[in-house]
Amino acid sequence: MKDQIYDVTIVGGGPAGMFAAFYAGLREVKAQLIESLPQLGGQVNALYPEKTILDIAGLPNIQANQMIDQLYHQMQEAPIDTFLGETVTDVIKEENSFKIVTDKRVSYSKTVIIALGNGAFSPRKLAVENVAQFENKQLFYFVTHKEDFRDHRVLIAGGGDSAVDMALMLEPIAKQVHLMHRRETFRGLEHDVTLLKQSSVKLEVPYLLKQIDQDFAGALDLTLKKMRSDDERHLTVDDLIVNYGFTSDNKALTSWSLDFEEKRHDIVVNTEMQTSVPGVYAIGDGVIYPGKVKLIATAFGEAPTAISSVVNQIYPGKRAPIHSTSINLEK
Repeated sequence: MKDQIYDVTIVGGGPAGMFAAFYAGLREVKAQLIESLPQLGGQVNALYPEKTILDIAGLPNIQANQMIDQLYHQMQEAPIDTFLGETVTDVIKEENSFKIVTDKRVSYSKTVIIALGNGAFSPRKLAVENVAQFENKQLFYFVTHKEDFRDHRVLIAGGGDSAVDMALMLEPIAKQVHLMHRRETFRGLEHDVTLLKQSSVKLEVPYLLKQIDQDFAGALDLTLKKMRSDDERHLTVDDLIVNYGFTSDNKALTSWSLDFEEKRHDIVVNTEMQTSVPGVYAIGDGVIYPGKVKLIATAFGEAPTAISSVVNQIYPGKRAPIHSTSINLEK
């Protein structure tokens, strides 16, 4: 009901949304977080929970699921209302608030922070005949439990950050890791590419996967075709991991009764993280502004900026802490 109006509603429970929730608690604003998945963590937790995250200041080589666990515990320092397994189907601008409609309830909020990342995501499938018979058996599009590949021969197809990271993650436990890319060079972080070249990972470049068969022992017999050539070779592995990236969309946003300024499917925001709709802010991978870098670390900086902007909008006379160390969590 409108007598229970929230100061801010955070839509999305990935790293950006979780840290925004924590900071909202620190600023003691009445807030709620709504996440469509049954657990917090977003794409990080759903797709690569055991991946090593390198860009968090002061936390080198932290595993993705450990980072999410720590964010969750951090949220408990100053908890806000959190609703999981609930999808926001519409956000309607009213006179002095927003009507937040989900598939389960209706609530009201003075402001909204969108932290949806790139929205719904699905892997780019391998375009090879008979691929379906191997999917989720010996062909995978992401790794949730690296131990499943212990002592296996693995080929990873892809040339971006995630493919390089996956190869380095599996190298210590797999019997042999191959990394196949259609180009001679990889698009990963420079330091990771250096580690890759120093590792035991065998680089299959420049090749494309032409055909998948199964040998008499049940292993995968892969036919690799060299780029710009008729040359072919065979490679026998136990598992194939395809990492050609993900297609994503924010169809949920297009169904809302709001009209955002967008650029290349990202929401345009200003230095206060405000969108073209007054009272609506956005953070994380789904936003764009000059100099934007899509990193978790960047989103962590955007979250307190957005919350502070919300506080300044709703409570213009409220003084913000000069430093985070001046915030007292003791009750």
